[in-house]
Amino acid sequence: MLTIQNLKSKIAQSPYQAYVYSYPHKTAYRPLTPAVYLPELWAQQDRQALFLYIHIPFCEMRCGFCNLFTTVSHNEDFMSQYVRTLQRQAQRMKAVLGDASFARFAIGGGTPTQLPIQHLETILNIAESTMGAKLQEIPISVEVSPETATEDKLKLLRSHAVDRVSIGVQSFIDSEVLATQRRQSTTQVEATLTRIKEMGFPTLNIDLIYGLPGQTVNSWLQSIQATLRFQPEEIYLYPLYVRSLTGLGRTEQEWDDIRLACYREGRSLLLSQGYTQVSMRMFRRVEVGQGSNLSPSSPVHSCQADGMVGLGCGARSYTDSLHYSNEYAVGAKGISEILQAYIQTADESFDYAHYGFQLNAEEQRRRYILLSLLSDEGLNCASYRQQFRSEVYADFPEFSELIALNLAIKDEDILQLTEFGIERSDTIGAWLFSEKVQELMDGYELK
Repeated sequence: MLTIQNLKSKIAQSPYQAYVYSYPHKTAYRPLTPAVYLPELWAQQDRQALFLYIHIPFCEMRCGFCNLFTTVSHNEDFMSQYVRTLQRQAQRMKAVLGDASFARFAIGGGTPTQLPIQHLETILNIAESTMGAKLQEIPISVEVSPETATEDKLKLLRSHAVDRVSIGVQSFIDSEVLATQRRQSTTQVEATLTRIKEMGFPTLNIDLIYGLPGQTVNSWLQSIQATLRFQPEEIYLYPLYVRSLTGLGRTEQEWDDIRLACYREGRSLLLSQGYTQVSMRMFRRVEVGQGSNLSPSSPVHSCQADGMVGLGCGARSYTDSLHYSNEYAVGAKGISEILQAYIQTADESFDYAHYGFQLNAEEQRRRYILLSLLSDEGLNCASYRQQFRSEVYADFPEFSELIALNLAIKDEDILQLTEFGIERSDTIGAWLFSEKVQELMDGYELK
């Protein structure tokens, strides 16, 4: 709720209360009554620079910190059923979108490379042949893991013009990895990273987590130094959030909260090594697109202005006025039930959105502000004025308090977070949530 007292209260607490990366959060979604007919919804959208996202919910293991919609599966028959269902959904969605074009494509999860190679190739063909995405011309990102990023799968990805590989390493210290209930060794990780570099992917992203059980600031910096040996173009530094129904969430352990110290030391090290900070979590060594499929004539994708088309059971789709998806779960039973329902979905049912969140004018403003302010570009008040025909400070007068509390600075028409504000991005993000969204999130019963 946007009040000055509420902001001051949040700032006085730990900066790690909740992970904010989008708006509204999926726990604010509810059944849509009546269901929304997608051909009518998408007919009102600009469909010339869409983001295509395909979700693969399979992993080789369930990490102790993970609350994503993912399941441990080595059942190839079940994976085949899933891919066939995704193909059916894509065919219906292509008919819905008509003459659309895509500016970006990503395959996430889960771990897409957990799929057998023939199914992984099918997913790439769905994007290109069914959906019409021009893979040779647009940026493509795929998530991989140390265990599944085999040479044959990496060659397949590269042959289909994938130019960004993102890998969750989390730590280069074996004991820290083991504490997260993750099965990997540093030797295996280093071999996989070497393989990725040798394949020549223009962008390598490595994810690390700070605040792990048994971790110290020194061991955290060791992991960053080990990461730097591979010269990744992007590095994400994630604070550990222990959530309900996750492996770590079910354990009872004393925990020394060193996350803020780790963040500050890690940030300082990366900045000294030539990285720029894009957001609280993301650091970049080179401009995105250098050596990749981006060209001066490529359409520019903006997550604030353009739509996202999500295919797969855990994917979300975004339009200006509606965000929609399948239901969400974290527990194994809830995920299994939702996956089974997805596989049994009739073709015609893919023409409707059954579960989501309707964004009125105020919620659209909040989303725009949140996504802009939490990135290095900042909130451009002139762009806001052009899009919404109103003034930021008239719509949200409490914003002036961000400056008073040294959380943001205003340079001409740009409002940007300070160094202090960036490290409290999740706090500021949560402060921007509407009362309605917060009530829905609080009332959500996690499966």
